[in-house]
Amino acid sequence: MRVVVQRSKEAKVTVEGKIEGEIRSGLVLLVGISQEDTESDCRYAADKIANLRIFEDEEGRMNHSVLDQGGEILSISQFTLYGDTKKGRRPNFMNAAKPVHAEPLYEKFNELLNEKGLKVETGVFGAMMDVSLVNDGPVTLIVES
Repeated sequence: MRVVVQRSKEAKVTVEGKIEGEIRSGLVLLVGISQEDTESDCRYAADKIANLRIFEDEEGRMNHSVLDQGGEILSISQFTLYGDTKKGRRPNFMNAAKPVHAEPLYEKFNELLNEKGLKVETGVFGAMMDVSLVNDGPVTLIVES
């Protein structure tokens, strides 16, 4: 599982002009699932992300998590995170999980974040989406299981 984590002041995802998910302060997650991923990978990534200390405390140090901040999550499925660009000019997506495998794991990942007390908004799995955000910092990390 590969997740790009972006600290955000605000973010939203639209599909065909309709807002499907929107958050204020929190994290935007671009979530890629590989063929080998399991629920164990979802648990690891959800726990890691919920507890990452990437928000500043009173002294400007990154000592608070999204849970500590009462932040929100905007989770977007992103199979292209498993695009292999080593050969040729067209990415190879063979390592990305097929929708029948990826969608239940993506939903489980979001459910696990929600169970931790986080408000989780999402886009539409498999849809063409427009994602807009104000990246805070910017702070962008990659979490891999």
